[in-house]
Amino acid sequence: MTLGEFLCERRNRLLARVLCAAAAALFLRATGTQTGVLVILLLALFLISGTVLSADFFRRRARLRELSDILDRLDQKYLFAECVPPPENLYERRIFELTRRAGRAMTGAVSDARAAQREYREYVEQWVHEIKTPITAARLVCRELDGETRRRLTGELARIEAHVERALFYARAESPEKDCIIRRTDLNEIVSQALDAHRTLLIQSGVRVEVQDLDCTVCTDEKWAVFILGQLLQNSARYRGEAPVITFSARSLGRQILLTVSDNGIGIPACELPRVFDRGFTGSNGRTRGGSTGMGLYLCRKLAAFLELDLRLVSEEGKGTAAMLTFPAKQNLSKL
Repeated sequence: MTLGEFLCERRNRLLARVLCAAAAALFLRATGTQTGVLVILLLALFLISGTVLSADFFRRRARLRELSDILDRLDQKYLFAECVPPPENLYERRIFELTRRAGRAMTGAVSDARAAQREYREYVEQWVHEIKTPITAARLVCRELDGETRRRLTGELARIEAHVERALFYARAESPEKDCIIRRTDLNEIVSQALDAHRTLLIQSGVRVEVQDLDCTVCTDEKWAVFILGQLLQNSARYRGEAPVITFSARSLGRQILLTVSDNGIGIPACELPRVFDRGFTGSNGRTRGGSTGMGLYLCRKLAAFLELDLRLVSEEGKGTAAMLTFPAKQNLSKL
């Protein structure tokens, strides 16, 4: 609160006081009060009023700062009314009672929403685990088929598995700390797992994979890192160009490790590059080629932030895209 705001709020009171002082001065003057005495009375009146106003201003400003500091220190802001010191007057007490009632209603709504979200997440996780059984059975049936039918059906099953996996990780991304183990992991092993999981897609897309200098260890959660690399592989295969090649390469940045996943695909238009991590953004390539949900890179950025990975994307339309993942040093990880 500034002095100008304080005076503006009380302008009607100040105007009423000035008018009352003027009326009293006219009355005293009309009754024969000497000018000197009248001036002294007015000065005393204005001095007392100014002192009271100043004291009220500093008291209210200190009170607002105290309340603001309490709110800033709270992680759950909606509990503010439950944590404030006792009200100073009847009006403030009534206001805080109303605020507490509103806060309790909001707390109940938040609790209900969290419970519903938790139930939905548990249902999605259960559904994902259950749907894997018929997918596995369908894969076994595919082995009895021959030729083009087997190839096409295997490819469609791989796409279904990719969507199912994305749904599972999306559900878990709301609380990744419950399913996260940060430890030293061989980078080559992480890349190998991602390649094995998407081998069918890469073969059917005619993608050649090159691996360079991956003999190093990183500090991360292996499962989440494999998922991130899997999303990058799917994008590279979907938006491939002629004679598609995906290259994995790593180099040391002091105590950090930089992993680069590059391809020679169709690339991303420069005007769309800042939005590729937005939830649901598919871009012109996604609309042209179809099959894009706009969730893959969104989940990559969200999970990378939790794992404290720096994920950046550079691309040139018609020449390819490179995703750069910087794994943090062990001593810099806050989740260890």
